[in-house]
Amino acid sequence: MANIERVEFMMVDLAPKVVRTDAIQSFVSQETPIVRITDSDGAMGTGYSYTIGTGGPSVIALIERTLAPAILGRDAEEIESIWRTMLFCTHATTVGPITAIAMAAIDTALWDLRSRRTGIPLCRLAGGAQESVPLYTTEGGWLHIEPEALVEDALQAKARGFAGAKIKVGRAPQEDVRRIARVREAVGSDFELFTDANQAFNVDEAIRRARLLEPLDIGWLEEPLPADDHTGHIRLANATTIPVAVGESLYSISHFREYLQHGACSIVQVDVGRIGGITPWLKVAHMAEAFNVAVCPHFLMELHVALCCAVPNARWVEYIPQLDAITTQSMRIEDGQAFPSQSPGLGIAWDEQEIARRSLLAGEVVA
Repeated sequence: MANIERVEFMMVDLAPKVVRTDAIQSFVSQETPIVRITDSDGAMGTGYSYTIGTGGPSVIALIERTLAPAILGRDAEEIESIWRTMLFCTHATTVGPITAIAMAAIDTALWDLRSRRTGIPLCRLAGGAQESVPLYTTEGGWLHIEPEALVEDALQAKARGFAGAKIKVGRAPQEDVRRIARVREAVGSDFELFTDANQAFNVDEAIRRARLLEPLDIGWLEEPLPADDHTGHIRLANATTIPVAVGESLYSISHFREYLQHGACSIVQVDVGRIGGITPWLKVAHMAEAFNVAVCPHFLMELHVALCCAVPNARWVEYIPQLDAITTQSMRIEDGQAFPSQSPGLGIAWDEQEIARRSLLAGEVVA
């Protein structure tokens, strides 16, 4: 038994490589909490999560004052038990993003530590179901981008072997249709096009827009409604032939259960950083499998590639480079397929010097 002796934490802020806009916001900052856990044998695991510009210091404070002290002295292999300890010691602040993001940073560090200790890469340790997963790109589909540039980016992605691209919606209904129609005409029928509304619509507007988009053979309509509008998603799913995708703004296993039980979604986009770590991510993925629903996680491609290859029902990895500035090696991509690292750990090659240089907040809790 190797007990947790030290929990180090820090936060770096990563500026996106391109301008990112959607129907409700601009993504100008990626606060990235990073946690290192060291056990009594000297083994260390590194984990992380993220925000899109606000809340990072609150995440760090929760780790420092509540979560890290609660796990000191625990057996690092008791990942499930530790996750539940974190859940109950933050009972008054769950379910919610700040708590889930903080828990995710610790939980991913524990999985990294386990993988390094065993010498088994995460993609196999968590299941080993697939060798690779197809990529679709979001980086060229932001809402401010004009149709000519949307077409150019989609054609470039197709030439690189990518099998799909995502285009943000939220302009006037017919303008959204024209933008997507231009891309569909250019890429042909053998290339998937996805749409993402970022929770911008009410249910009537979403139904209207979905029916306008149906002739364009859309792969899914993502986050059409506020994530807590469960009944609205049921209405929408029953009113359109376009698959409805949800998950990036759900922070609880039980919320995914409700969506799946009531047929309120066709695609599950569970996000490690927002569900509370790898431990609950795997539960949601397998629950979706039981409902014969595909997993296509949101963001975090450098980590999700391993988890998608761990489960049989993962269909896509979303291409949005996130960690290039603080890593020494990028995710392996060949012919539009994402391949997980075969090295022990999360498969992320951290640049420790660059992390230290960029760190805005840092500290540690020691047993």
